[in-house]
Amino acid sequence: MNQEHEQDDRFETDGDEAEATRRDAGDAESSRASRGWWDRNADEYQLEHGAFLGDDRFVWGPEGLDEAEAGLLGPAEGLKGLDVLEIGAGAAQCSRWLAAQGARPVALDLSHRQLQHALRIGGEVPLVEADAGALPFRDGSFDLACSAYGAVPFVADPVRVFREVRRVLRPGGRWVFSVTHPIRWAFPDEPGPEGLSVAASYFDRTPYVEQDESGRAVYVEHHRTLGDRVRDVVAGGFRLLDLVEPEWPAWNGQEWGGWSPLRGNLIPGTAIFVCERED
Repeated sequence: MNQEHEQDDRFETDGDEAEATRRDAGDAESSRASRGWWDRNADEYQLEHGAFLGDDRFVWGPEGLDEAEAGLLGPAEGLKGLDVLEIGAGAAQCSRWLAAQGARPVALDLSHRQLQHALRIGGEVPLVEADAGALPFRDGSFDLACSAYGAVPFVADPVRVFREVRRVLRPGGRWVFSVTHPIRWAFPDEPGPEGLSVAASYFDRTPYVEQDESGRAVYVEHHRTLGDRVRDVVAGGFRLLDLVEPEWPAWNGQEWGGWSPLRGNLIPGTAIFVCERED
């Protein structure tokens, strides 16, 4: 599960100081930046968040909503024998859980280093390094597709990704993905009280970009409003079945970037879109 990056005005990358800004970033630049960022930061990410994610647990976001309880892909007992594609799989934790239910998952990620962590943890899940906008599978290869904070927040053209997902799904196939809740873009990405005051326009779709001294993007995240996401789902050839906004549970005391119990009890942090292929 790839999570939203903790935003800051200045940051370090490859030994050079660079800056955060808001500017346009297209498909190629966004993909290149995401591959490089996750390759550089996969070790730290897995070290910091691996215990929470587990080796074979399916968690939809920092709130800790577990697929074993949520059943957004359908009843766990109904997953047996199904072909499932996980997009933006990271170290394939979700895919291992799916395999334990008897499904046949394939874990896809853009980052070579993230997939090396999947190999380190182990298991029999097939791993594929590829871009979500150009899935290397035949039409109708999968019964289900899922993504826990993977790919969708980082692509300039989500409709292109959704159409690719639709292409590789069989008729009636379900596509479930989670992203940062769009309302969070209006607030500072801070876990404390400073993150509770609106600081920007919710309607500003300008991407968040971290760039090096030459202006080369090294991290890109794209904002879509809630209405944009719904329209993108429909334009991608899906029917929206449900929109889940997990509440922050009492047991979860962690802070993860801009997520925290303080903010989670007041405003949503994650949006999960449950979709079905339109035939």
